[in-house]
Amino acid sequence: MSTDLKEKIVIDSALKQEIEEPSKYHVIFLNDDTTPMDFVTGLLTIIFKHSQETAEKITLQIHTEGKAIVGTYTFEIAEQKTCEATLCARQQGFPLGIQMEKE
Repeated sequence: MSTDLKEKIVIDSALKQEIEEPSKYHVIFLNDDTTPMDFVTGLLTIIFKHSQETAEKITLQIHTEGKAIVGTYTFEIAEQKTCEATLCARQQGFPLGIQMEKE
């Protein structure tokens, strides 16, 4: 019986498995007239792990240009950081707008 099984098993050595890298998503902060710049800088350092200097530069970009990419991640991480930052802003009573956009 074992020889019958061996005869029926065919291995295709030319079989290729294509693996795609997961898509990346930008997390984008939007400017508003209510959320303090210090609060935004704090979110960028705590949740998005930017240095104080980089966080201040990004915050200024959000303020002057109306929006800025604060990080680029796989979908799940981008979604988690977006939710964390949004929840934190709402708990403090700020209407900070945060979007996710495919890279």
